[in-house]
Amino acid sequence: MRLPVPGPRDVLSVLERSAGAVEQLLAAVPRLVALVADAERLVARAHTLVDGIDRTRQDADAVVARTDAVVSRADTLVTTIGPLNDRLRTLLDGMEPSLEKLRPTLERLAETTDPHEVDAMVHLIDHLPRLADKMETDIMPILDSLNSVSPDLHDLLDVSRELNEMLGQIPGISRMKKRIDAQQAADGRG
Repeated sequence: MRLPVPGPRDVLSVLERSAGAVEQLLAAVPRLVALVADAERLVARAHTLVDGIDRTRQDADAVVARTDAVVSRADTLVTTIGPLNDRLRTLLDGMEPSLEKLRPTLERLAETTDPHEVDAMVHLIDHLPRLADKMETDIMPILDSLNSVSPDLHDLLDVSRELNEMLGQIPGISRMKKRIDAQQAADGRG
């Protein structure tokens, strides 16, 4: 088999075709450089976007962690409050009749009580322990001793009446008594 050997025309034809291809190739180089630059910018933007997505994911993970803690605390509160709520409802149901009876009194008290009266009541309550102590140690013993003083006072009144009667029998005393009464009456008016 014989191999064809290219001739000079074949070589020229290939060179002409290759020169056109080289020209086309050289004309495409600036477009290729622009495409590569655009691709590099897209890759850089993609890296920035991926970094932003990663930060957002990390922030979301942190929010979820905090939310889990809040949900856990809320579950604990609900578990704790449930029985308390039942007890409170039972207590309020039991107190409702009494509160309804007290409503008019409480409304009147709210309408008629001034802040200075509340302050005075608080002041009185603050002094009640001291007042109770004084009552017990000083006043009650005096009141107990009045039981024994009462007969003595009665006797003293009887003696003073007898003395008044005796004085009324002394001559001139009745005139002197009238003058003293008149003078006392005049001093009382003046």
